[in-house]
Amino acid sequence: MQQLVPEIVRKTVRTALAEDIGSGDVTSLAVVPETAIAAAVMRAREPLVVAGLDVAAAVFQELSNEVQLTMLATDGQRVEAGASLLRVVGPARAILAGERVALNFVQRMSGIATLTAQFVEAVRDTQAKITDTRKTTPGLRQLEKYAVRCGGGQNHRVGLFDMVLIKDNHIAVLKNEKPNPIAAAVQRARARYPKLKVEVEADTLEQVQHALDAGADIILLDNMNMVQLRLAVQKAKGRAKTEASGGITLANVRAVAETGVDYISIGALTHSARAVDIALDFEP
Repeated sequence: MQQLVPEIVRKTVRTALAEDIGSGDVTSLAVVPETAIAAAVMRAREPLVVAGLDVAAAVFQELSNEVQLTMLATDGQRVEAGASLLRVVGPARAILAGERVALNFVQRMSGIATLTAQFVEAVRDTQAKITDTRKTTPGLRQLEKYAVRCGGGQNHRVGLFDMVLIKDNHIAVLKNEKPNPIAAAVQRARARYPKLKVEVEADTLEQVQHALDAGADIILLDNMNMVQLRLAVQKAKGRAKTEASGGITLANVRAVAETGVDYISIGALTHSARAVDIALDFEP
C-alpha cells in the first residue's frame, strides 16, 4: 500500500493545529503546570478499520519533541471495540493541545477506511475493484485517498492532472464537433497527452459505442441500470475497461459488480463516510 508523503502530513497537521490552537491553548496554559507529564491511550470504541495513526503521531510530535509514541495497531488493521491503537507519553500540555486534532484525523480517516472495507467485502469474488473519486474534503485529498487504500479500495485519478476524463460537460461544450463530440475529444486528448490514459463518461449505449470507436481506455458508465451495464460490458469486452458510477450503495453494489464491470467508483467513500468513535483516554 502506497504510504502518505511525510511532507504532506506535516503541512496538513500544521494547518490543523494553527486553526485549533491559534494564539494558545488557554485552558491548559492556565490550569496545567508546565512540568506536568501525562500518558494517554487512543482506543477504538467500536469495530473499525484503522487509518491515520501516523498523522496522529505527527500531531503530537509537532507540539513537543519530548513526546514518546507507541503504535499499538497498524493502518489497514481491523480492530474490535476496546482495542488500543496508540499510546502517548510526554508533556501534558502538548498531549492536551493535540488531542482533538489527532482524534479528528483518525476518526475521519478510519471512518473512510471502514466504509471502504464494507464495499470491498460486498464485491468479494467478483472482478470489480472499488475506487474513490475526487469528491474529497478540500485540503485533505491525500489523507482521504490514503484511507481508502487502508480499507482495501483503489484510488481513481488523484486530480485533474494525472488522467484524461472526458465528462458530460466536456461533451456538451463540444456538441457541434464532427463526427461526434466524443471522437473529437478523444482525438485531441491523445494528441496533447499521448502518455495518459483516456476515460470517457457515457450516459447511453450510443455514447459507449462512440467511446469504443474512438479508442478510449476506460468507459465510465454513469447512472446506468443493470440491463444497460451488462450490455455496455459486452460491447466493451476486450476493447476497453468499464467503470460503473452513480447511485452505488451497499445494497446494490454486489449486483453492479456482477454485471462484469472492472471498476465501481463511489463518491460516498470520502464525502459521506461517518467518523467512527475513537477516544483518547488519559491514564491515572
